[in-house]
Order: sequence, then C-alpha cells, then structure tokens
Amino acid sequence: MSSTFALRSVALVTRKIEAVLPFYRDALGLVARQPDAHTLTLHFSATSPAVITFTEDPDAVEPTERTAGLFHIALLVPSRPALAAVLARLIELRQPIEGLSDHGVSEAIYLADPDGNGLEIYRDRPRAEWPMAGDRVAMVTRALDHRALLRELPVPPPAAPLGEATFGHLHLSVSALEPARKFYTSELGLEVRQDDYPGAVFMAADGYHHHVAINTWGSPQPRGTRPLVGLAGFVAATSRTKVQKLLSDPDGIRVTLEPLGGTGG
Repeated sequence: MSSTFALRSVALVTRKIEAVLPFYRDALGLVARQPDAHTLTLHFSATSPAVITFTEDPDAVEPTERTAGLFHIALLVPSRPALAAVLARLIELRQPIEGLSDHGVSEAIYLADPDGNGLEIYRDRPRAEWPMAGDRVAMVTRALDHRALLRELPVPPPAAPLGEATFGHLHLSVSALEPARKFYTSELGLEVRQDDYPGAVFMAADGYHHHVAINTWGSPQPRGTRPLVGLAGFVAATSRTKVQKLLSDPDGIRVTLEPLGGTGG
C-alpha cells in the first residue's frame, strides 16, 4: 500500500531551552541543535530533519491540565529490540517512567519531559496481529511485560536507540470531540479507526491504527489567545495537497499541511 499521509514534525514552546535540552539530548539520545539562542531542534540522527522544534518564550503561560493542547507525541521505533534498548537506557539513567502499556497493536513506554509534555515511545506489532472489530482496530490497554521486553535487549545495546525512529502519531486534548473529529477527517483526510474508547477518537490514513488521536478526558477548555508552554502546532504531509496550507484546528492548534514526497523525520 502506498502512503498518502505522514506526520513530519511538531512545534513546542518552552520558557527556557536549558530546562528541556538535557532530557532530549541525554536521556533520549536525540541529536540536538541550536540554530539561534531561542530555538532548539531535535533530530533522530545527524542526517534526519528536525522532528521536534522548541521556541523559547519566557512570557509563555503554563497551561493547566484542563487546557486543550498536547496529550502526547508518539515516537515509533522499528522493532521490539529497539524498544527494549530505549527502556534499558531510561532505567540506567533513572529517568521517571509514567507508564508501560500493551495496546494490542503496539507496545509503549510513556514519560514526560521537564515542561510536562507527554511522550510515548512505541513499537508496532505486525498488522496481521492487530486486534480488529470489523474494519476498525480494537486497541486495548493492558500492562506491558517489561521483563520480557528487556530480554530482547541487543548486546551491545545501541548508542542511539532512537536513531531509526519516526514520528508515529500525535495525541491531542481537545475541548470538544465532534468539531475536532470533523476537522481532522475533512481537512487532513483521516478516517476514524476507533471510537469506542469513552471520550476519545483515533484517526488515521492508509489503514494505520492512528496518526492523530483526540480526547476530552478531564474536560479540557479552549486555549484562548495567550501564548502557552507546550504545543504550538505540527506539520503533516498528505497526497491531498500540492501546495503548503496553513490551518488552525478548532482549539487553535496550528496545522501545516505540505505535499507528500518531501523528506520526513
């Protein structure tokens, strides 16, 4: 199946670059560059484009848990041994881990950066093994057997376990499901892949389990006009457009659509 959609990068705002840099560079092992004093770009490898860009704004306001925005950024590793290497690195560095989950379609590690931005690092199971309900996925949430995962740790472990990762999906907190669902299906061309989780919808292209998820857990409120710490926007590529488009979702998150075929993260 040819690809018609891909996530490229995400833009975040921080009050202080020095507060987030060690986490991404040292704990996660991403390649970090600072093109200027107020910008930090993060890359999976020395030759890959930026997957996360931080802009420093000392006046940005800390969002509350009830503000629409980022739930988590999900980084996809290519194999179970690669996921084991990520987990082993986090344990070795005593990095706090917020969750370890088996979703049927995938296995995932959850953590947060120093600004509270959620991160998921995961590996997909082969599509033939995905739990399905008709033509939709039937994702679940159960405990991940981390001991079994660590038994697949490569010897020696890779120096950069995220070196071959990609931007897998993006999960958003939204103020209302239906306007967000309509936006992401009509403007990005995604299809609903699962909507039987209370308060959540999972959408994707190309038969994937999800590229964009939305939820109203905790009853998030609209973002307003103040600059906020956290998610500013993201870039996606789609075969539906031949020119770059700048959009804004119903909660004011900036969405940049570009033609599919450029270099990805």
